[in-house]
Amino acid sequence: MKKLILSTAALALTAGVAMADTVRMGTEGAYAPWNFINDAGEVDGFERELGDELCKRAELTCEWVTNEWDSIIPNLVSGNYDTIIAGMSITDERDEVIDFTQPYTPPDPSAYAAMSMDVNVEGAVIAAQTSTIQAAFVAEMGATLVEFATPEETVAAVRSGEADAVLADKSFLDTVVGTDGLVMLERMEQIGGGVGMGVRESDGDLKATFDAAIQSMKDDGSLNELITKWEVASTF
Repeated sequence: MKKLILSTAALALTAGVAMADTVRMGTEGAYAPWNFINDAGEVDGFERELGDELCKRAELTCEWVTNEWDSIIPNLVSGNYDTIIAGMSITDERDEVIDFTQPYTPPDPSAYAAMSMDVNVEGAVIAAQTSTIQAAFVAEMGATLVEFATPEETVAAVRSGEADAVLADKSFLDTVVGTDGLVMLERMEQIGGGVGMGVRESDGDLKATFDAAIQSMKDDGSLNELITKWEVASTF
């Protein structure tokens, strides 16, 4: 059965017209455990392992490129790389500019971290990374939003007192709470529509290729194993 699944996927993976053998995978490299730069200076994390496996199944060579978050979509559109694989939630607004594969994780809960459990987020100053679903959520809820270019800066703002709390993916905040007095608040937000790979709207063959590879990992259970290993979200 497993061979049948993978054989069917392989047919879909090779159905594209004249795609390049090397695919440039764009990521941020600053959002552990999703993606980060390890001690050897290489891209690491859940999405590095996932991307390498997807390319293997598609018989493609991955070439990893890092890019700052706030320009990651424009630089995909302009051709600096071929995909975005960077913990990017699928939203209608983003989908107007680029295409997404099917999600490779369900939505990750968004959580608040602060220096005290007594923070009332409704009237607080909340830090969030620029151009994220969390920043949009804070703006809509009516709290005071302060935006920063990197996730590290959002956490630093809370530690310095510039913000009362930070709103981010719980899986990211799990890597920083417990240090320097930072605590996780009980309140969670369920926002976003799952995380997928971004591709240019003109790259329908590439989208189909990665859709088939993601589906093959869902079918054989290896995607859930990877999600569990890196603790990035709930499983499918």
